[in-house]
Amino acid sequence: YDIPPGVNQPAKLRLVLTVLLGTAALGRILEKTGLCSQITFGRYVRQGRKLGLDPKLFIQDLQFNQVPVRVYQPKATSDGPRRGILFFHGGGWVFGSLDTYEKVCRYLSRESDSVVVSVQYRLAPEHKYPAAYQDCLSATLHFLQHLQHYGVDPARVTVCGDSAGGNLAAAVSQSLAGSSELPRLRAQILIYPGLQALDFNLPSYQQNRGVPLLFRERAAFFALLYLNGHALHMKEVLEGSHIPPDMRLKYSKWVSPDNIPEEFKVRGVKPLRPTDFIAEVYETVKRFCEPNLCPLLAEDSVVHQLPESFILTCEYDVLRDDGLLYKKRLEDNGVPVTWYHLKDGFHGIISLYDYCGFSFPSGKRGLDRVVNFLKSL
Repeated sequence: YDIPPGVNQPAKLRLVLTVLLGTAALGRILEKTGLCSQITFGRYVRQGRKLGLDPKLFIQDLQFNQVPVRVYQPKATSDGPRRGILFFHGGGWVFGSLDTYEKVCRYLSRESDSVVVSVQYRLAPEHKYPAAYQDCLSATLHFLQHLQHYGVDPARVTVCGDSAGGNLAAAVSQSLAGSSELPRLRAQILIYPGLQALDFNLPSYQQNRGVPLLFRERAAFFALLYLNGHALHMKEVLEGSHIPPDMRLKYSKWVSPDNIPEEFKVRGVKPLRPTDFIAEVYETVKRFCEPNLCPLLAEDSVVHQLPESFILTCEYDVLRDDGLLYKKRLEDNGVPVTWYHLKDGFHGIISLYDYCGFSFPSGKRGLDRVVNFLKSL
């Protein structure tokens, strides 16, 4: 792995990474001995710990359309209905839980004076696509139909998520675009989202392939686990052999290094020769072209109906360019976008808020920008 010189507090990041790599190594040992799978052990370590009562929040675990959720409501009296936030956690569709993001959700609820609904969607590989998307959409529909019960203003409901959760937030937002039967979403907040699986060789993938917390190979690995429940053909997907030439040409207007501002191509980017298309691989991954899985591929007729958006990107993140490309698509379709770029940020930095008693300053800065955006709605 590589710790870029621009990352703030590299020693702290190395400490976090050492813990995560040690956990992964132990998980492999446990899997080989047959005690438990590596993924099961990883979930156990990442699950977070139960926190005590919060003096400023009512917190309850419920089910929305049979989907487990945790609802955070400020205790302070309010002059009127509050904002509502649907929060979808990150973790590559494989890891993450309500407890993992407990501190983040409490912070969002307290600091923005909002009702936050954290959604525990089903995880891959046991539950393949579209299970996670369906759970997030189902929980969102339930919340939109019962806003009055939670004292939420129907005109101020936002979907929010980081990484895989940002993917799910974008997909849910697209699914609700243009709906006249439910309250229209006020905004979408996408925190270093993964939005496409056509090109794992965009500039940010080349530049940050070995930068924690998300390596290039792991990004493809998680996408394949979510899609198929296994990571076969990962090599071909990384090389780009999984997309037909005509389809690649069709989507090149949206997924292309040409749409990335030049300032983001100054370090370690080289043009790559196209690889040969392998039809057998495409047959196993062709659902990568569905917008519910890769929201960057949605048609303009959908994108132009999307609500005001906040996108956070990190310089040292393989998913940086997914966010930049979606920012351009939204702006090209007349959607107002607030963009915040952490020049010293890396993937997963928001989820490390108050992690084991410490935070990265840039992550806290990003989280506060999210809060400020919410307060402006």
